[in-house]
Amino acid sequence: MITEIHYVSTFITLFLVSYLGYYTAKNVKSSKDFAVGGRNLNGISVAGSIMATIVGGGSTIGAAQLAFQTGVNAMWFTLGSSIACVFLGMFVAGPLRRAEVDTVSQFLALTYGEYAAIAASSITSFAIFIHITGQVLSSVAIMTSMFQVTEAVAVIITVGLIISYIFFGGFMGTSKVGIVKAFLLYFTLMISGIICYKHFNGVSGLLSSFPKNPWLNLFSDGVGTAIAQGFSVVVGIVSTQTYLLAVFAGENEKESKKGVYISALLIPPIGLVSTLIGLYMRASHPNIIPKEALPSFILTYLDPWVGGIAIATMIISVIGTGAGLTLGISTMINRDIYVKCMHPEADDKKQLFVLRTCVCVISILTIIMVFTNMNSLILKWGFLSMALRGTTIFIPLLGALYFKGKVKKKAGVVAIVVAPILSVLWGIFGIRGINALYIGLISSVILLIGGSMFLKEEEKVKVKEIY
Repeated sequence: MITEIHYVSTFITLFLVSYLGYYTAKNVKSSKDFAVGGRNLNGISVAGSIMATIVGGGSTIGAAQLAFQTGVNAMWFTLGSSIACVFLGMFVAGPLRRAEVDTVSQFLALTYGEYAAIAASSITSFAIFIHITGQVLSSVAIMTSMFQVTEAVAVIITVGLIISYIFFGGFMGTSKVGIVKAFLLYFTLMISGIICYKHFNGVSGLLSSFPKNPWLNLFSDGVGTAIAQGFSVVVGIVSTQTYLLAVFAGENEKESKKGVYISALLIPPIGLVSTLIGLYMRASHPNIIPKEALPSFILTYLDPWVGGIAIATMIISVIGTGAGLTLGISTMINRDIYVKCMHPEADDKKQLFVLRTCVCVISILTIIMVFTNMNSLILKWGFLSMALRGTTIFIPLLGALYFKGKVKKKAGVVAIVVAPILSVLWGIFGIRGINALYIGLISSVILLIGGSMFLKEEEKVKVKEIY
């Protein structure tokens, strides 16, 4: 049961972290500061930005919810996130940071032209917007179960906090909040993990509480489905402006790589403990609402002062991810659509205004989206969003990185536009045994290679040297 101490501890923590986001506004002097932090972040700050966006409701509340329903296969989102960070550090972070661009679409434009950039920005903005829905739903689960507010009030509070985190401080705000969030998550989840371990009486108690299948099997939904879920997270993260913003914002290539490797180490334990909590609540309180597994654990088993910090940390996790996703969309709309297509001569003051306006508009649209999908599964939105982003960007991005003199402009545009459409159509009408993500990626490969071989272009592709 929630007490006055829970309220006090929660609101103090939220106020301090919210103030941190506002305080960074004094360092925002230009749209570049707002979008990519002035490109002067060290490895810790880069990791903070990545953690702020990747580790959200899906990695914590969503993982506990899915573990409560199906078992340890709930860990695929955080496992995939960690693998994606390693992939970023090894193959992508270096050349992207050296390119000195603000968006992944700008990088694609160096090889495929401006039409490719506009198409990529439009499609991935929609995909990222889908993911924001899942974050807000996670926050609603916390607030309705803990503060006894209505769903409508919970949605409004959540979106208001998202705006406050980025409207003033932009990228620097999300980065600072991300560092604090990572510390608070480890503090509260470490305590929670120890409590679960003791209540299970160790690993032997966990094993005796659940049969291996399906509860303790990472591949309980089938090897193909599990790998597809993890792979969708990998290609989605590598293909997403929100996470690549951290790479663009690093002080140099070394710091950008350091940041993604730190994130790769820190993410899996969060998913592991959240999954363990979901399993424990299934064993001890099987009749609760699944999405309230983590919030209920916090209220029932943690000291009220620590519980209040934990509640605030869960909210911050959701808000931080939602804020980062919103900022990613706003940056692409500003840089790739507003400046390129609508107002090429826009000065920095106007661009900063457009960035902040986009934050508000996206937030309003999110409210509408959440109200129409209130009872959906939280992690469903994360996996769907990752798959759509991956089929749009992943293969063209690899082509631009490693085959820049061989791929053609038109082929890149066709792959960016057609592959996600084929993936969606397959998901609706195709064979259920074959994941739509694979269809989208295979289609993208065929379109990019085939188009580069057979499509004719009026002028030679000019590729900026970045190596």
